[in-house]
Amino acid sequence: MARVFTIPAHRSFADALAAGLLRKFGKDELPRGRILLPTNRAVRTVTEAFVRLSGGGLLLPRLVPIGDPELGERMGAALDPAEAALPPAIGPLERQLKLASLLQDGGRSAGEAMRMASELGRTLDMLEVEQVSPSDLRALQAETPELSAHWETMLAELSLLFDRWPAVLQEAGKVDLARRRNQLLHGLAERWKDAPPSGFTVAAGITTTAPAVAALLRRVSQMDEGMVVLPSLALAREMPDAEWEALRPEKGAGQPTHPQCQLRLLLDRMGVARGEVEMWKAGGRGAAPAVRGRAVAHAMASAAFSGKWAELSPPERRLSGVQVMQLPDPSSEAMAIAVALRAAVETPEKTAALVTPDRNLAARVTAILKRWGIEADDSAGRPLSATPVGTLMLSMTDCVAEDFAPVPLVALLKHPLVGGEGSERGDWLAAVRAVDIALRGPRPEGGLKGIERHFNLIERDDEREAALAAWAKVSPPLHALADLFKPASLAGLAASLRQGVDLLAGDNGWRGPAGRQAAELVTSLEEDGAAASLKPIAQEWVAILQELVEAESVRPPYGGHPRIFIWGLLEARLQQADLMILGSLNEGSWPPSPSPDPWLAPKLRSALGLQPLEARIGLAAHDFMSALGAPRVLLTRAERDGRSPTVASRFWLRVQAMTGGLPRALRIERLAKAIDKPDGHAPTPRPRPAPPAAERPKSIYVTAVDRLKADPFAFYAKAMLKLRSLDPLDADHHAAWKGSAVHKVLEDWLKQDKCDPATLRARAEELVRDAAIHPMLRALWQPRLMEAIDWIAAEVENDVARGRQPRLAEAKGECERDGVTLKGLADRIDTGPGDALAVVDYKTGSPPSKSAGDAGFALQLGLLGLIAESGGFEGADGMVEALEYWSLAKRYGQFGYRQPPGKAEAAEFMATTAREFDALAAKYLTGDEPFTAKLHPAYAPYGDYDQLMRLDEWYGRD
Repeated sequence: MARVFTIPAHRSFADALAAGLLRKFGKDELPRGRILLPTNRAVRTVTEAFVRLSGGGLLLPRLVPIGDPELGERMGAALDPAEAALPPAIGPLERQLKLASLLQDGGRSAGEAMRMASELGRTLDMLEVEQVSPSDLRALQAETPELSAHWETMLAELSLLFDRWPAVLQEAGKVDLARRRNQLLHGLAERWKDAPPSGFTVAAGITTTAPAVAALLRRVSQMDEGMVVLPSLALAREMPDAEWEALRPEKGAGQPTHPQCQLRLLLDRMGVARGEVEMWKAGGRGAAPAVRGRAVAHAMASAAFSGKWAELSPPERRLSGVQVMQLPDPSSEAMAIAVALRAAVETPEKTAALVTPDRNLAARVTAILKRWGIEADDSAGRPLSATPVGTLMLSMTDCVAEDFAPVPLVALLKHPLVGGEGSERGDWLAAVRAVDIALRGPRPEGGLKGIERHFNLIERDDEREAALAAWAKVSPPLHALADLFKPASLAGLAASLRQGVDLLAGDNGWRGPAGRQAAELVTSLEEDGAAASLKPIAQEWVAILQELVEAESVRPPYGGHPRIFIWGLLEARLQQADLMILGSLNEGSWPPSPSPDPWLAPKLRSALGLQPLEARIGLAAHDFMSALGAPRVLLTRAERDGRSPTVASRFWLRVQAMTGGLPRALRIERLAKAIDKPDGHAPTPRPRPAPPAAERPKSIYVTAVDRLKADPFAFYAKAMLKLRSLDPLDADHHAAWKGSAVHKVLEDWLKQDKCDPATLRARAEELVRDAAIHPMLRALWQPRLMEAIDWIAAEVENDVARGRQPRLAEAKGECERDGVTLKGLADRIDTGPGDALAVVDYKTGSPPSKSAGDAGFALQLGLLGLIAESGGFEGADGMVEALEYWSLAKRYGQFGYRQPPGKAEAAEFMATTAREFDALAAKYLTGDEPFTAKLHPAYAPYGDYDQLMRLDEWYGRD
């Protein structure tokens, strides 16, 4: 008879295991035995459990991990003396590089080969673990003629690689980790059949369904002093026969998303009936009520059997000790979790753990706990790509690959490892800020030389000198970096990374656990022959490096808070805390979305007898069910992920549906909401600054008058506080840029060509040929611009024929009105018969509506008319006869049209404009009227100063 036991979810697995073994064998016999565990993490967990129970010195049994190929973990060498006779296992990175080299030989690019090699390695491991041979692949290829051409090609390539791969391994003198483990496990099971080891042997916490593992567990369970202890299978013994039979594997798994499906498959492969599974006698610390375990089992029943919920009594559906928190966003969720963890610390000897697959949530909680001096170690670690040295390597590569484009360039210059320390770092950042400001707007072309050329073209002398001085300080290491990054292979890229980190960060780049891990990665790439054969192009550098550094996990050293833990799903297995917080219970996070297999379609996996991709959901369900066994449990989720609404996890929905709604931890939610809200906080009122009249500007540009009337505060911020909005780095050629470019074309056309219609189109074509313009923008804008430009040429030609002659372009003028100087820039001024003037304003988009002009909110043309009639434009004297917007936008099926600023004639419109301006000047420029924010919001569409005026705090309330 097999001796198989289970520890239910409501008891801490590691503590119950340690307590039972101590009770059964005592301290004297304990060192003679051995415990087989799934992973190295499980070894550490069980070790800590023995330490808690020992109360002093204790000799432990031999704790040996059987390893997990998917995690890159090897089988413990102390278990089998035959281990030394086998070739060493190939490392994950070395295997990926060699597989990528094979794929590149097949015609794939280096970037695609690296990506596909990572997936191929997992597929090869899976096939090896499930003991699928190349002959099985070839047989499948012959038996499935209905496969699409794509999958036929993939299957043929996979079969070929499966045949070629052993030769590559033999040449390297190594073997796949999964094959090596299979050989060791099968050999061990055979040796223990005839010669079992002395002392007891316990296989604990192992849920892997691999045939080799199942065979070893079967052998252990049948030994005289052998036992197999499985986690969270207790309620399967009570499951109705129909539910249990529905989990029967059929070439994979019958219901792969069920939490007990993997254990059912393991029992079947071991040849053990569920009736043979016994309960583990010893208890574990912090046991939860057993009734909750039964309720959890009911909640996790498959959909076909969830109808039994209606037949359950209220106590059978109750999850006592379980609460939920539903927060609006991830930051609120992190704050609530941190508050709950801190509250747990206040109770002596109580432990608390956050369990989540969401690494971003874990990082947020860790950062919040540091506010209170609580160092909580995230045992799942963080990817190397999220560490300073990892981001530095990515920034360098991105910067060079993008030919020092502004965004990656500024990101690299501002990196915390770049620029030295102390005062040297301060001087460096001051220069970087000056470079940052000077680079705002569209991207300069030409790399480092193009940036310097761009700085030399800055019009204002002081800004140009400041930019060039800052560039002289920060550019030398950039030129050196450009010379370093000329790799011919992936190994060459690694060498460039090493030299680049030395150049920009020195020894600081290689310090700490992350620095050492980065150094090992770079060294491995430099020394690997397969990396030297991979030749990625510059556009592939970042993608390849991103994948490599994300695959490396940096785990913190010991030394965190002794009673606060942050675990991933893998780390949480086999261990428990007094309070378990299960975070990020949203679809796609917990459970994760199944990752597609690019090598084997679902139908092919099923035909080969492999488990479906949804089996990972079943593992996540088992983790969820196990965690619900803690004494106190808190389930949390965020309603939004920062971009869009989230969907609650199916596990969350199940327990809510069965229980009728779990109680909310409202107190913690309120504390989290109030913790950063100061006492007596009240929204700010609408700002109304009122500086003395003597300090107010006594000159104003015509383009600022509309802003002054519609949003006086915005005028105040720009004219008096001298605040200007900055363009983003690497900005698109937005409407303002296009307007300025077209205005320049039309200005040169008048000043140099005297508005000759035959020359205008050529000037416009030269504009759109500018290399800085994105090809997509050029393709979309050029046809519209050319049609509008042709319309302008025709209109000017017709006007000239009628006696109206363009006279001035981009003309500056000003006039005095009641102590205020009005300034303006006219796009074009024409003269007609009798010295009559026409003021023209070009618009690349739609002009202001006539109704806005009649309401007194689009006064620019009228104000320019006032300056013209007062003689403010040199070379244009006379009465204004026409005010016109010339728009390049589309109307009535064609691009280009004229429009007056209002419904009234020019003279009447200018009279209205004069009254409006004089009233505004008297109130705001020579008077003491407050500059009220958003006085007329319908005519204040721009939000440059909305944050400064704290618009969201008062808008709609004031």
